[in-house]
Amino acid sequence: MVKYFQRRLLQAIPTFFGVTILSFMIILAAPGDPVAMITWGPNIGAGTNEAMRRQLGLDQPPLVQYAFWLIGNDWTLLDYDGDGIGETPGDRLGLLRGDFGKSIKNKRPVMQQLAQRIPATLRLGVAALAIGFMMGVVLGVLAAVFHGTWVDQAIRLISVVGNAVPQFWLGLLLIIIFGVQLDLLPISGMQNITRRGGFDLADALRHMILPVFVLSLNWIAFLSRFTRTQILEVLQQDYVRTAYAKGLNEKVIWLRHALRNGLLPVATFLGPAIGQVLAGAVIIEQVFAWPGMGKLIIDAVFARDYPVVMGSVVIASLMFIVGVLLSDIMYVILDPRIRLE
Repeated sequence: MVKYFQRRLLQAIPTFFGVTILSFMIILAAPGDPVAMITWGPNIGAGTNEAMRRQLGLDQPPLVQYAFWLIGNDWTLLDYDGDGIGETPGDRLGLLRGDFGKSIKNKRPVMQQLAQRIPATLRLGVAALAIGFMMGVVLGVLAAVFHGTWVDQAIRLISVVGNAVPQFWLGLLLIIIFGVQLDLLPISGMQNITRRGGFDLADALRHMILPVFVLSLNWIAFLSRFTRTQILEVLQQDYVRTAYAKGLNEKVIWLRHALRNGLLPVATFLGPAIGQVLAGAVIIEQVFAWPGMGKLIIDAVFARDYPVVMGSVVIASLMFIVGVLLSDIMYVILDPRIRLE
């Protein structure tokens, strides 16, 4: 098993760099110029755009820019916005030496900005995954237990609707109903800015209800349908028929044979789901003004802030790779029949 995971780690290295290369090229190919978007004030002198582009390395070919981002280069940032805040000459270390660079827009270190936003995204994502997996598995089991009844039909309808409804549309609809018309739940942010004092758990939970529900709905819909299918398939296996023929208690058959084996594939989805947290959060955080990585990415894309976007891509890629590796480990632990070597 150790050799298998060593091979998987080695395979993850070219995957990671392949993702960063494709993302870097797509970002550079997108319309818009980060220098032109911020050098528009009256204090900008002649030639400042060209000087800043040269300082940032944007005058180089795409592959050279990628190499600078990856391994670093000597650089200097001018006081291009006329605010009296400039940069001193220094060495930009590059990603391979632990430096994500600095934001073009606000000149703050990218790692510092990500560190401030990651906890908010994790709070939202972990809650959504927990609710999505628990509710999805429970509904799937109920649909299998009451196969062919109105309960099964209702749960299947929920799964179809949950997969079909766009997240951004559902989020806006819930904001209008529960936040505007009924005034029952907050519609933006992580906490009430008018509240004084320390952390308020009740207030934080109220702010999480709508975004967590919208983010978890797709997982509830998918896992309920998948769990139902897996358990019904297990019930058709020979060993389950043999258990019935031997006269075993139905509860024992369901818990020890059907449910245990039917949930094995479901458990393996937890790993990739970790890597997909950020993908869903990009939309939800923008709709609910949630101050996490998703909103940071959207703002950086519109501002053409390449270092922030690439830093977010690195974090998302690592999350997905780690999630897939955890999924492999989990499958081997849960199913002793799997032999990797």
